Amino acid sequence: GVAGCCAKTTTAPLDRVKILLQAHNHHYKHLGVFSTLCAVPKKEGYLGLYKGNGAMMIRIFPYGAIQFMAFDQYKKVIKKQLGISGHVHRLMAGSMAGITAVICTYPLDMVRVRLAFQVKGEHRYMGIIHAFKMIYTKEGGFRGFYRGLMPTVVGMAPYAGFSFFTFGTLKSIGLAQAPNLLGRPSLDNPDVLVLKTHVNLLCGGIAGAIAQTISYPLDVTRRRMQLGAVLPDSEKCLTMVQTLKYVYQQHGIRRGLYRGLSLNYIRCIPSQAVAFTTYELMKQFLHLN
Repeated sequence: GVAGCCAKTTTAPLDRVKILLQAHNHHYKHLGVFSTLCAVPKKEGYLGLYKGNGAMMIRIFPYGAIQFMAFDQYKKVIKKQLGISGHVHRLMAGSMAGITAVICTYPLDMVRVRLAFQVKGEHRYMGIIHAFKMIYTKEGGFRGFYRGLMPTVVGMAPYAGFSFFTFGTLKSIGLAQAPNLLGRPSLDNPDVLVLKTHVNLLCGGIAGAIAQTISYPLDVTRRRMQLGAVLPDSEKCLTMVQTLKYVYQQHGIRRGLYRGLSLNYIRCIPSQAVAFTTYELMKQFLHLN
């Protein structure tokens, strides 16, 4: 949970800008990544960069906790029950852990996106609780909270899978090939080798970059579906396939399906680096090695 909160707070301003750009908010749609980062504080003050971050923290603590815990549990189950080990079980366990965490915390993500998409002076939701009430009453009860779940699950499987897979593989290869150069004894258990902090950050960043590239078009699809009723073209984005087709036909690959990807690298690489590094440090701090 702590690992998730640290990672997301580090990149919260970039998250807000990404949502504004992905769904073509009419105040900022003519701008690029860095011009939007400059325009938001001018229009909404510096706290505007952190809009929706309260909802993000409420979501990300259980999300991070469930994901990391589920990963460890699934890894054991896959090894024991299915007899699959090596690098493949990391990929499978990571995908399953990501899907589990997403399903458990999806309504909070929905509310966070709605709050982050709002612009000062045009508020539809007054806060987290008000957003929950409005979505529940106006968008079909509990079903309204799970709009866009399918592309999220389909996108999360490769994202979380490749993220855990890449980090775990780089860690095991690094400690096996160059233990003295890249590793050090764990603070809570000198018999266990762990990666040095700067190496941890590097491996986490590479894991984030690879995972993000593979799953990004589904992330764009999810955001547009989540924003649903807020967007003027919402009736064309009712299903995952419809939304993918619509974004591709209207905006193409670079300006549509991969719009905001450069920002996502800037956002995701440090986020994953901080997440994995904090997780490894928390394991030592809580004597889990």
